[in-house]
Amino acid sequence: MDDFLKQLGGLAKDKHNENKKFFERLKKKTPKNLDYVMQDIHDREFKRTDCLTCANCCKTTGPLFTLADIERIAKHLRMKPQQFIESYLRIDEDNDYVLQSVPCTFLDGDNMCFIYDVRPKACREFPHTDRKKFQQIASLTMKNVAICPAAYNIVEEMKKRIV
Repeated sequence: MDDFLKQLGGLAKDKHNENKKFFERLKKKTPKNLDYVMQDIHDREFKRTDCLTCANCCKTTGPLFTLADIERIAKHLRMKPQQFIESYLRIDEDNDYVLQSVPCTFLDGDNMCFIYDVRPKACREFPHTDRKKFQQIASLTMKNVAICPAAYNIVEEMKKRIV
């Protein structure tokens, strides 16, 4: 996994134009069964991918925190939402709450999440490859391919199965 992670950024960069063209075609002519195909590809990939051996998403990027996330996590940590915000979050250029720094404050040395049961929605759904109307998040997927080995593999499989 470590070797693949080291190569992932370069691989994603090499495939960027190809992936961009693929997603543009997908948006113009979306197969009726895309959601089913994507779910199958996603499920197959995550049967062989163990996120705990990687956690690159937690190490290199931070999720957006919704107000519901903030309230839920603050309650879990026995803090007031404002205390949680002041301790862990900042507002980014898009006016969203994000972590003050990466790697994620809640990630331990074994790639386990201290707040896994109450983690942000963005973390629960990452890399978003089982989302309905997948073609609508092409730009997000393009970013995730450079971060997540599973997302990279899923897009490569998509290009083989969806022509």
